[in-house]
Amino acid sequence: MAHPLAEPLNPLVHEPAPLRNKIMTSLRRAIETGALEPGTRLVEKDLCERLNVSRTSLREALRQLQAEGILTDLNNRGLTVAAVSRGDAENIYRIRGVLEPLIVEQFIENAPEEEVQSLKAQSEILKKAYMGSNAEDIVAAKRDFYDRICTGARNPIAFDLLKKLTLLTSPLRRRSVVRKDRQSQSISEIEAIVSAIVKRDKAAAKTAAEKHVANSAVSAFRAADAG
Repeated sequence: MAHPLAEPLNPLVHEPAPLRNKIMTSLRRAIETGALEPGTRLVEKDLCERLNVSRTSLREALRQLQAEGILTDLNNRGLTVAAVSRGDAENIYRIRGVLEPLIVEQFIENAPEEEVQSLKAQSEILKKAYMGSNAEDIVAAKRDFYDRICTGARNPIAFDLLKKLTLLTSPLRRRSVVRKDRQSQSISEIEAIVSAIVKRDKAAAKTAAEKHVANSAVSAFRAADAG
């Protein structure tokens, strides 16, 4: 009897994306926390053993991170964690100074009340992290805070871009967020942003977000100059 299908079924191709995404997340966290510093050369064999993944899956993840500019190939000697110059870092903060006020405004425009309350709760977690003075906890809590803002803003593109920008400047951020004066300053700035959002005051929220990024830049470069 003839097969009822006019066209033959092609074999399914295994989709490595979920594992690739997990590897990328792990590598991003390692860069974010300083486990992988800028300039660190990535050795595939070592990473495969540490992550317990195949070389094929690892290479998929590394290619994606290279395409995003997080990793770079210097003189064809293998991939390393990208390092940014002072000028590039200054540009990153200037871009954030435009991007973050935008997503705060979009959050006010698009987020329902339950997401506003969820953001308010997350801001309390972020403030506690600042008071705890642990750089890794602060950075993780801030990531979750902006995840909620970008989700409420209905702007995943902005979040992807923001993650890349903050990851490139992660060494500066780690030095900055543990500065005592910056911690208290940041708590006040986060409170101002959330207060304006709760009131649905776009002008005040935009101003508060601009101030937060501007002060973040000042603190980051001050920490860098202090060594």
